[in-house]
Amino acid sequence: MNWRLAWCLTFWLAGCVAVLPAANAPSTNQPPQILIEAQSPEGEFFFDPVKNMATAEGGVLVRYGQAVVTARRVHLFESRGLILAEGAVRVESEGQTWTGESITYDYLNKRVYANDFRTRHGPYLAGGDLLLTDHSNMVFQTQGAYLTTDDYAEPTYRIKAGSLKIIPNQRIEARGATLYLGKVPILYLPKYERNLTRHSNYFSFIPGYRSRYGAYVLGSYEWILNDRLDGTMHFDYRSRRGWGFGPDVNLHLGPWGEGQFKYYYAYDNDVLANGLNLPLDPDRHRLWYLHQASFTNDWSARLAVRYQSDGLFLHDFFEREYQSNVQPSSFFEVNKLWRNWSLDIMAQPQLVNAFETVERLPELRLTGLRQQMGESPFYYESDSSFGWYRRRFADPLNLDYDAWRADTYHQLLLPLNYFGWLQVTPRVGGRASQYSAAGGPGGITDRHGRLVFNTGVEFSTRAHRLWPGVRNRLLDLNGVRHIIEPSLNYVYVPRPSRRAPLLPQFDYELGSYRMLPLDFPDYHAIDSIDSQNVIRLGLRNRLQTKRNGALETFLYWSLFTDWRLDPRPGQNRFGEVYSELEFLPRSWIVLSQDLRVDPADGHLRELAHRLTLLPGDRWTVTLGNRYLRFDPAYPQYLEQNLYFSSIFYRLSENWAFRATHHFEARDGRMEEQTYTVYRDMRSWTFALALRWRDERIRGDDFTIAFTLSLKAFPRYKVGQDADRPSYLLSGY
Repeated sequence: MNWRLAWCLTFWLAGCVAVLPAANAPSTNQPPQILIEAQSPEGEFFFDPVKNMATAEGGVLVRYGQAVVTARRVHLFESRGLILAEGAVRVESEGQTWTGESITYDYLNKRVYANDFRTRHGPYLAGGDLLLTDHSNMVFQTQGAYLTTDDYAEPTYRIKAGSLKIIPNQRIEARGATLYLGKVPILYLPKYERNLTRHSNYFSFIPGYRSRYGAYVLGSYEWILNDRLDGTMHFDYRSRRGWGFGPDVNLHLGPWGEGQFKYYYAYDNDVLANGLNLPLDPDRHRLWYLHQASFTNDWSARLAVRYQSDGLFLHDFFEREYQSNVQPSSFFEVNKLWRNWSLDIMAQPQLVNAFETVERLPELRLTGLRQQMGESPFYYESDSSFGWYRRRFADPLNLDYDAWRADTYHQLLLPLNYFGWLQVTPRVGGRASQYSAAGGPGGITDRHGRLVFNTGVEFSTRAHRLWPGVRNRLLDLNGVRHIIEPSLNYVYVPRPSRRAPLLPQFDYELGSYRMLPLDFPDYHAIDSIDSQNVIRLGLRNRLQTKRNGALETFLYWSLFTDWRLDPRPGQNRFGEVYSELEFLPRSWIVLSQDLRVDPADGHLRELAHRLTLLPGDRWTVTLGNRYLRFDPAYPQYLEQNLYFSSIFYRLSENWAFRATHHFEARDGRMEEQTYTVYRDMRSWTFALALRWRDERIRGDDFTIAFTLSLKAFPRYKVGQDADRPSYLLSGY
């Protein structure tokens, strides 16, 4: 029989078979038709009218509703509602896929029976000798089964089980489970369960050696109790420092927000090992609780309790947290938000004596967001606060003091537009503050009131020009648009009724190498307010082009400086000039530069360069330099001339290498060097990391660590160790 005629006959017979049982039913309840398609011109068709069985061979695809079956041979039993598929069988039904050499599909009841099968659920591959699925309750049961994430015919590792139960998109349960590495049994578990919606319970270990720890093993057990409670149990051993342990508990409370509890205890056998020679109690610990909740769209609360036994605890045991926040604070804050107003109630105590803290017990703050005043052209904004404050120092030579303060600030603005391109915004504002007499051993100020007046005007505009015909293959230019944004902001603040030295300093100006805001309310150093008669000049430039069908800024350059019309004592007529530049000559080349120059003496105060090359996934390079000139106005910042580099190279599909360096040119020291070798072991990734630090007064610090991570459940995100090698070296 001609194969085309056979397939046409099959379509007709299968359609009649599927439709006849429901001929008297409403059309909306008719079952879907069975469609059979040939996968090769050599296909053959047979029909046995006695058994009411259709057979197709030579590569077949069968569709029934959303279910699809492909195989070399298919037997269709209409009277029983069964499809028997043989040879390279693949069944796709109800969002699941099953493969094997022989599978029976009950398309009426949506059940699958199989011998020697394989299926995938999330990162897991499952297989076994016998399979029974019931899509009506979405539960699959198997016998002689195995579970793995290694997608190979012979997995590197697998979990063999007497029986396996799979609930799609929920969990996998294995009974009588044995973990095999290759053909070697490693571990027996009477019951093994994994959650398919998230990482489930597992152990993790980072062994290594650090000169300040000795040999160490950092262990953790990741656990999940339910949808509301999960966490990590840490248990670490450092041969030089001793044992350390503690839990991290995460709370998922729905409308009551997210909470995180952390506790860690270490009995430090060598408190001087950090090289600082500071006397510390060997009983060292930290207790943290963080919580954030949004009860409604306009009510929210935040809580941070961060206690540690000494100021060096994070420095010694949690390097990654220390690098991101040297002095973590504690506070409680409730916020109520309206359309144009925001109310904050905040309490901030000092929990760690080693950290200088301005306690707020409590502070109430009402902020009037910038808003139009009715139908008038004027806009209004305000910032008012009231609280009791105590400044507590870490240095015992400085004496604590406290006072209450009431402060209110109000400002009117009039945004105007001239000629369709010039934006002019004059403003006028005033501040009234009241301070109590300062108490405490360091209190020397009396009860004072203060009035501050401010005014000013801001000019800004934006212009652009387009050159659509510009083409350059070297710079990958396809048309160019230039956008220029000059700005001028004039700020005038006459001398306040009370100068800063006569007031207790709670919200005071901190030294910074970045340009601070000039105008209110962005300038938050309430207690340090002094006279100002300044023009801030700014210029922003953007050059844009089309690359890969999208608009891209390939050059950004901004310049800012302050022209002080009435300099205060110790100030120059012109402030430092700030320059920020980012240049992308190609999409995979990024060059950035930060520059700060003092025009009074012509000295270069700061210069930072960074070049990043990202041509593909085979190699990447980052090179840079940061020069910092010592400035007596900011004694907390040291002079620096640091060169740094990071090089990643993929040697092959299985091997990769990364090297990072920090070289201080002032005294010719290689301050830090880190080398990491990566090995892809099919289902696992292995990393060997070495780091050497020259920390001058504390001597050398050497670390070597090993990390093994399952690809299906990676320990770290891709590239997370690029700028922070401590991810691979300490785990914390």
